[in-house]
Formats: sequence, C-alpha cells, structure tokens
Amino acid sequence: MNSCLQYQCHKATGQARSGVLQTPHGSVNTPAFMPVGTYGTVKAMTPQNLKDVGAEIILSNAYHLWIRPGHQLIAEMGGLHHFMGWDGPILTDSGGYQVFSLKDFRKISEEGVRFRSPKDGQYRMMTPEVCIEIQESLGVDMAMAFDECIELEATREEVIKSTRRTTRWLKRCIQARKSSERTGLLGIVQGGFFGDLRVEHAQEIVELNLDAYAVGGLSVGEPTEQLLNMVAVTTPYLPADKVRYLMGVGYPWDLIEAVLRGIDLFDCVIPTRNARNGKVFTSRGIINIKNAIHAKNREPLDPNCSCYTCQNFECAYLHHLFKNQEILASMLLTTHNLHFYQNLMKRIRQAILDGEEELESLRNEIWSYKRNAF
Repeated sequence: MNSCLQYQCHKATGQARSGVLQTPHGSVNTPAFMPVGTYGTVKAMTPQNLKDVGAEIILSNAYHLWIRPGHQLIAEMGGLHHFMGWDGPILTDSGGYQVFSLKDFRKISEEGVRFRSPKDGQYRMMTPEVCIEIQESLGVDMAMAFDECIELEATREEVIKSTRRTTRWLKRCIQARKSSERTGLLGIVQGGFFGDLRVEHAQEIVELNLDAYAVGGLSVGEPTEQLLNMVAVTTPYLPADKVRYLMGVGYPWDLIEAVLRGIDLFDCVIPTRNARNGKVFTSRGIINIKNAIHAKNREPLDPNCSCYTCQNFECAYLHHLFKNQEILASMLLTTHNLHFYQNLMKRIRQAILDGEEELESLRNEIWSYKRNAF
C-alpha cells in the first residue's frame, strides 16, 4: 500500500536529520515544531498569523473535537481544514492521553475506554475504531493510533501488559481505516522507562508498516535525562525513510537534544501557554513581561528578533497590555514565542546541513537559554 505520507532525508549529521515530509496538504521541512491547536485553533492566533511566523503544520486533538462540536458536524462543514481556515497539514492526537487522564471517570477494558465526559456529563466509549472514525471524518493528514497511556510509576509488569494492549489496539486501528489515501496513520512506541521494552515494541510495530511512527509515554514528569535516554534507545529501531514524532516535547533544549537523537517532529503547549502567562523566549533567555522592570523598558522583547511584535512594539507597552489583561497581550506574546520556536527549528535544520561543528555550536547556544531561563 502506498503511503499518503512521504519522508525524504536530505542530510544527516550524526543521528540528526534534515528533510521534507510530504502530506496531502503540502510539505513540511523537518525537524519541525507543530503549534498546538487543541480545539481547531491555536490560542490567540489566526491561520494567517501562523503562516507569518513560519508554521507549516499544526496539531489538533481528536478527543476534544469529538466532544465538541462533534466530528460529524465538522465533516458536514467540509472537514477540519475548511472549518478552521487552515490549508496546511494537520496532525491530530487521538485523545488517548485526555481519556486516560480522567482517572476517576473511566473504565479500561479490552474493547476500549468508557468514560464520563467532564464537558457534558455523558458517558462515551473510545475504541480504536471510534478513534479512526473521528480522525478520518476530520480529514486530517496525520492521525495517531489509539494507545494506552502508561503512568510514570507503573511497574514493569504493568508496562508489559499495557504495551501489549496498545499493540492489539493498533492492529484494530489499521483494520478500521477507510481513508488511507488521505489520512496517514502513526503508531506510538510505548514501553514506559524500560529500554528493552521500548526496543521490543518499536520492532514489533515497525513490522506493521505504518505511515510514520511516534515515541509516546514521555514528558510525563520524568527527568530530562531519562526522557532523552528513552528517545536514544528507541529511534535506531524506527525506519529511516519515515518521519519520527516525539509527542509533547518541549523546551528549546529538549528539542535540540531530541533532534540529535533522530527525532523529526515535535509539539508542545509551552510557547503558547507561556506567552499567555507573560513568559517570553528570547535570544538572551526567558523574560517575564509582568515584572516591573519592563514598565519603562523602551526595547523590544528581543532586539535580534524579526517577528511582528518585536518590529512594532516596546516592552513597556506589552507590560501595560498584560497588566491590564488586554487580549492583544496574548496575541503579541504568542506571535513572538511561536516565531522564536519556528526560527529555532529553521536554525537547527540549517545547522544539520552545515555539519557537526555548527550543530554543536547551536546546541551550546540553546543550552544557554536554560541557564538564563529561571
């Protein structure tokens, strides 16, 4: 079966890869960062804003769109791309994490997960088949398989049991597909924090010849070193000719380290959520626009930044907007943070093309952000 997702690596420096992912709605230069648009919108951004900051692909959440307004309604409206006015690629998370986070309101069985929605109080049943139906109805380019999320403290026996169920559910996802020419399916490597189990699961699902692969079950509160160790263990067992996605990561220093370990695609709420809380990523570190020091600051957020916010507004004005809870504050700070992230990924791609020395130099620069972050 021909895949609707095609990945081509243009240059590899060590394990780091620079390439292009072709999707039904256009191409994505990788490594890439996906802004998170959970409900079919990236908070405080229009689709044109997203294009202006350099975003080529965004992420939405199938679970939340299923709950409200419903995947059938979105399908009637012409699909998610038309519904939200975004003509670029879209990846949807299956919502597995959201379902499993409803710890006191759900029951797991082999069939799936029965849960009570906190939105409307109704009981629903998420199964692999429903998961695929939702995402194909939305018409997205990349759909995540339904997996069982593993808790951070899970024992080895619990991880083995859960990972095996994830494999069985993945096979049911494959059987449920009806629009494989329009929507690619990504399998998720689980295995908790046991390296041998991650290798075993990666090898097992690679045999199923999916369109792309994701590394899941990380960024759940573990130390960064542990996260990166699991990535390093997993990626060598994923196909070189298919894109690799690390779910829910992260800070700039997480991104560069994961790229160095072979990851191509990322998503995280950090740049958008931090912006709404007044925290801004700059070439000199992370600043908090709420701080009184910015009340008379005539500089832009970052003198080295070419985004719309930095080219047109001073910190003093942004401080004023934030203190008065003006919507424009969220818009302008989100614009800057997403521009910072997209520019960072562009620089990482170029450094991979330029070679090991440039990549290591950029790595050191990014780590300086962390030293000045908090």
